[in-house]
Amino acid sequence: METKGAMVMSGGVLLLLLAFTCAAYNDAGELPPISRRSFPKGFIFGTSSSSYQEDVRIMKEMGMDAYRFSISWSRILPNGSLSGGVNREGINYYNNLINELLSKEVQPFATLFHFDTPQALEDKYKGFLSPNIINDYKDYAEICFKEFGDRVKHWITFNEPWNFCSMGYASGTMAPGRCSSWEKGKCRVGDSGREPYTACHHQLLAHAETVRLYKEKYQFTEEAIRQSPFIRDNNLNRRSAKLSSIIQNYLLLGIQFQLGPGGGGRALQKGRIGIILNSEWFVPLSQSKSSNDAARRVLDFMLGWLMDPLIRGDYPLNMRELVGNRLPKFTKEQSEMVKGAFDFIGLNYYSSSYAENAASSWLHIYPQGLRELLLYIKENYGNPTIFITENGVDEVNNKTMPLKEALNDNTRIEYYHKHLLALRNAMRDGANVKGYFAWSLLDNFEWADGYTLRFGLNFVDYDDGMKRHPKNSAHWFKKFLREMKQG
Repeated sequence: METKGAMVMSGGVLLLLLAFTCAAYNDAGELPPISRRSFPKGFIFGTSSSSYQEDVRIMKEMGMDAYRFSISWSRILPNGSLSGGVNREGINYYNNLINELLSKEVQPFATLFHFDTPQALEDKYKGFLSPNIINDYKDYAEICFKEFGDRVKHWITFNEPWNFCSMGYASGTMAPGRCSSWEKGKCRVGDSGREPYTACHHQLLAHAETVRLYKEKYQFTEEAIRQSPFIRDNNLNRRSAKLSSIIQNYLLLGIQFQLGPGGGGRALQKGRIGIILNSEWFVPLSQSKSSNDAARRVLDFMLGWLMDPLIRGDYPLNMRELVGNRLPKFTKEQSEMVKGAFDFIGLNYYSSSYAENAASSWLHIYPQGLRELLLYIKENYGNPTIFITENGVDEVNNKTMPLKEALNDNTRIEYYHKHLLALRNAMRDGANVKGYFAWSLLDNFEWADGYTLRFGLNFVDYDDGMKRHPKNSAHWFKKFLREMKQG
């Protein structure tokens, strides 16, 4: 299961996306002083923070064995950087959540960034438009590794860079709400032709730097040690039998392995780290070459924008030819660092190009697209380890609908049933999928759509203390998981 949640003010600091969501910017594009009074009474951003113990109990009762949650950067570092100090209250909250999950045998999957750039860094140097954010992000990630890495064994650096960059910097429909003037006057500042590529470039570099940090200082697998600066700088034979024997002895005994000055002495965490990409599947309008080329081109600009650098060390040829000098270039060192910088890829899939409409205009129900997308990744990107990290469907939040009727979500049951069948078929065809997360455990705050849509397996009553009520889909999932475990 997956969900997100943070109170409107996180340790007394403001998140950029909250300011954007509540249209807090003035006509000059400036952010005036904001306090709790700036937001509607009772406003909650997300639904999980306030009732995490109840939510973990629901997961256990449903038979869930893993939970993906996001850590709020500003909740850890109020100023976005080490200079502002660490918020121990935030650390304590996530420690309590992680411990609660493990006590119920639910494995935590921690997402380090889910669109929530600290407002302080947006004000200081325009957030992900500046390369300065790379080191600040890496510092934040390292605090999380130190504080939670003894229990969190699956780390996700960024959730959906494509959405963050294209909607935050091209269309302006998400934070930080930047776009060119031609976007119907939606934005006060921005450059839709350049900024999305700059922001995504910096996210890729921040991701790669953080993966390297984790592998060299915290992961401590045999391969991580072989790739360490200590082995490299001393020209040791990475494949020698003697070195292999030494490494295995250290790993078996759980001894700290010193990788060089300032680079060792950490406990064996043995976790895995990856990134989450989102993509639709695109069906050619016809069988003509132009239609097939168009489908491949749009995949390159969505999935390939991030996947090509991670697999091949550079952006897709389609992007390089069409975007030209507006697309940043990797140095040779950066290319080598980004290439292969993951243990797994998270894939968020909701929709494809054609089929029956769901409540959201962008969400079309096409289960076959999940299978086709997974097999495309298998054939074109070397069949990496994949977790399906989001998959789900919504309905409109009709406030006049009686509760009993709102819990009757048979369309969602059909959606999950057909997508899980498509996933099974893809795995039978060789797709290397290791796990699946539904979006979402709870009805939630859906970014630009706010609380107008409901994705949850469990209904959240926003007018009655955020009470949880299982929908029919929750009962269906519980039965499905029980039968799976029984074989």
